[in-house]
Amino acid sequence: MTDSSAYLNESMASQEKKPNVVFVFADQFRRQATGFGGETNIQTPHLDRLASESVDFENAISGTPVCCPARASLLTGQYPHHHGVIINDVPMDPEAETMGKLFSKAGYQTGYIGKWHVNANGRCAPIPVERQHGFQYWKALECSHDYNTSHYYEGSDTELKTWDGYDAIAQTEDAIGFIKSRNKENPFLLTLSWGPPHDPYDTAPQEYMDRIDADSIELRDNVSDTDAAEARKHLKGYYAHILALDDCLKSLMDALDETGIAEDTILVFWSDHGDMILSHGELFKQRPWEESIRVPLLIRYPKRFGTNGTKPPSFINTPDILPTLLGLCGIENPASIDGTDYSQYIAAFVDASSLDQTSAPEIKAPADCALLACQTPFGQFTREVGGREYRGIRNARYTYVRDLNGPWLLYDYEDDPFQQNNLANDESKRELIEELDTQLAQTLDQHDDALVPGTELLEKFEYANDVDKTGTMPFYDEWNPG
Repeated sequence: MTDSSAYLNESMASQEKKPNVVFVFADQFRRQATGFGGETNIQTPHLDRLASESVDFENAISGTPVCCPARASLLTGQYPHHHGVIINDVPMDPEAETMGKLFSKAGYQTGYIGKWHVNANGRCAPIPVERQHGFQYWKALECSHDYNTSHYYEGSDTELKTWDGYDAIAQTEDAIGFIKSRNKENPFLLTLSWGPPHDPYDTAPQEYMDRIDADSIELRDNVSDTDAAEARKHLKGYYAHILALDDCLKSLMDALDETGIAEDTILVFWSDHGDMILSHGELFKQRPWEESIRVPLLIRYPKRFGTNGTKPPSFINTPDILPTLLGLCGIENPASIDGTDYSQYIAAFVDASSLDQTSAPEIKAPADCALLACQTPFGQFTREVGGREYRGIRNARYTYVRDLNGPWLLYDYEDDPFQQNNLANDESKRELIEELDTQLAQTLDQHDDALVPGTELLEKFEYANDVDKTGTMPFYDEWNPG
C-alpha cells in the first residue's frame, strides 16, 4: 500500500491531482440495516462490497437526526445552533459557505440530483439559482416522499418535471449520464440524494417487495411483542427500498469502473439519519437511540487508500464530513466550518492498518465522543409524540443524554447493546453520571452550544412567528416529520 499520508500531502499541494467526488446519500437509512452493519433479514451485496473497499466509519453519528438540520450541517460543516436550521422546513442562509460553492471555487464541476430540503419555501416550489448554493448541474426538488410520481426542477427552469418511474432508479441513471458526459478537463463533485428508504415504506418497487416475507423478519431485541406486527409491516417496505438502493449503487459503481475513473474518485455513501421503526416503541427518528443516530459512512478512494478496507474507531459527526472532503481534495477549509477535517487521520490510520500489530503506531482519534443535539420540539404535537429538546454524548461505551429536566438516558453499550436498561435514575451510577455530565459540558463548551428551550432558538433565528400552535410551518399541508 502507498504511503497515504505523504500522498495526501502531495495532493493538497498540487492543483493537478484533485480527485472527483461522488457523494451518495439516502434518507433515513440506519447503519444496522446493511449487511456490513449487522443486518440478517436482507442481503446488501453492493453496499457490502463498497464497505469492504472503503474507510468504514463504524462510529459515524447523526448528532441531530432529522432531515433539514442534518442536511444543512452536511452542506455547511456547521452545527445547527450555528447554521440556524434547527428544525425542519426553515431556510438555510443563502449567503452561507457551502459544499457546492467551495468546490465550485476550487474549479470543480458541481451537480446535485434528488432531494434538497433546506430551502423552506414550500416543498414543491422552485428553488432559485441563488439558493442552489453553487451546484451548477441541478435536478432537484425541495422534498417529496412520493417516489413513484416524483418531481424535480432543472437548473433555473420553473417547469415542474417528473422522474420516470421509481425516482431513485431514474436519479441514479441521470447521475450516470452526468458522469459520462462531464467535461473531462476538470474534476467534478456530484451529489446524489435519494429519498428512500424514508417512509412511506409500502411504495418500494413490487419486485423488491416480493423478495421479503414480513412474517419471517427477525426484529431487534428492543421491539416489543405488542409492536411486532406493525414493525414487521414497516420493515418489509423499508428493506424493499434498501434492496432497490443497493442495486442503484451497483449501477453507479459499474459506471465509475466503465468510465475508468473509479481509481481517482472519492465515492462516499452516507445517510442523514436513521429511523426507530418501533424500537423502544418509537416510530420517528429525532431520538438519541442507536437506530436513529447511527448511520453508514463509507469513503472509498482507491488511489490514496487502496481497496482493502479499514474501520477507524473514531467518532465522526455530520459537520465533520464537509471539512474532511475538502481536506481529501486539497481545498482550504473556511473559518465558518465547525467540524473537524479527518483527512490526515484517515491517511494515518490506513497507513498503520497496513503494518503488523507490533509495529503499527497508535493513531490519536480526532474525537472520543459525538455530540447529540436536538431542538425539534417546537409545538404541542411534537411533544405528544415524544419529542423533546436534548443534549447528549455517544462515546465508546455510553450514551448519555440530558433533557430540560436533567439526566434522561444512560445506556452502557457494552453490557446493553440494544439500550433496554436506562441507568439515568440508578443511584449506584451517580458518580458515572457526574463524569459523563462533565464530558457533555466540555463537549458543549467546545462547540459553543447549550441546552435551552426550543423557543429560545426559534426566537434567535427569527422563526418564532412562523410556527403555529400545532408545531408546523404555515405552508405545510399536514405535519410531516421530514
